[in-house]
Amino acid sequence: MPDSTTDPYAHQDIREAVRALCARFPAEYHRKVDEARAYPDEFVEALTSAGWMAALIPEDYGGSGLGLTEASVIMEEINRAGGNSGACHGQMYNMTTLVRHGSEEQRQKYLPRIASGALRLQSMAVTEPTTGTDTTRLKTTAVRKGDRYVINGQKVWISRVQHSDLMILLARTTPLAEVKRKSEGLSIFLVDIKQAIASGMTVRPILNMVNHETNELFFDNLEIPAENLIGEEGMGFRYIMTGLNAERTLIAAECIGDGYWFTEKICGYVRERRVFDRPIGQNQGVQFPIAEAFIELEAANLMRFEACRRYDAGQDCGAQANMAKYLAAKASWEAANACLQFHGGFGFASEYDVERKFRETRLYQVAPISTNLILSYVAEHVLDLPRSF
Repeated sequence: MPDSTTDPYAHQDIREAVRALCARFPAEYHRKVDEARAYPDEFVEALTSAGWMAALIPEDYGGSGLGLTEASVIMEEINRAGGNSGACHGQMYNMTTLVRHGSEEQRQKYLPRIASGALRLQSMAVTEPTTGTDTTRLKTTAVRKGDRYVINGQKVWISRVQHSDLMILLARTTPLAEVKRKSEGLSIFLVDIKQAIASGMTVRPILNMVNHETNELFFDNLEIPAENLIGEEGMGFRYIMTGLNAERTLIAAECIGDGYWFTEKICGYVRERRVFDRPIGQNQGVQFPIAEAFIELEAANLMRFEACRRYDAGQDCGAQANMAKYLAAKASWEAANACLQFHGGFGFASEYDVERKFRETRLYQVAPISTNLILSYVAEHVLDLPRSF
């Protein structure tokens, strides 16, 4: 199958290096981690030691000083190799919030240790059980009391809390009734997870169909230092969008990696699988769904790189990030369905890894933003249609 290097941002040197690292963790490794509902600690440590988890940290703070373009290539290659970037992608998109909006003191304090692997910033607490993606109506509050903020509320679907040292938290510092615009009055904080667990934060794991470590969080008068406020109080919604646009673009890259994995897997299988004295890949009924998924993957790939280009240039990229995520998630899901269908019964066997990857890529029809909300965003913000909600 053609290698996806037809764009000027392909970064083949990064691809080859990440592929070499991933080759040390073959399918059997990821299969065992999935079966045990475990976290791939060794894999994440290897990525960290090789410097890939510090890609977005500026060189002055010990990182590689790369852009979202390069970070997306790293995430793509992990998934294309059969892994799951969901175990580590949080450190990528969370980093942009701290780098772009944190104070110099915060950057000096945390970034070198994150770059070295001494600290992990893998978690972001935004979503709540009663508001979902209606972020501006979240109910978690942060009240200033002297040199501390007191946090009360609840979050849900907060990932990698159990395998991270730091977490970015979005909370309301000014009541919704007291702001002119509902996006105002939200602030973001950097939370030391171990300290928080010891003094007012409860973590409740959520078992799910994907081996994805995620949790409910409960805050009961959790006190955090005022110095942990990132940027200006009340501007958190604008700041957090930096991370959310990066997240959607990186997820698009991961879906593209998944899509190529499915396509490569099924093409190899249908060339060899013979039924009625001919390879099943000779049948157009088999060829066409695979070809269609591949065409859509290539198109999604171009939109991913456009979102990255705009992000790295400091331009508005909300539409491109959302469209890239939509296209890539759709293409990977179509590739997954074709891969499972044409493997027949073997697609359900764990040893083929298709069912694991099938479950993993299905998540992105729902998270980190659902398909319908992307369509609503494009209708309102790109096509200038009336707001539907």
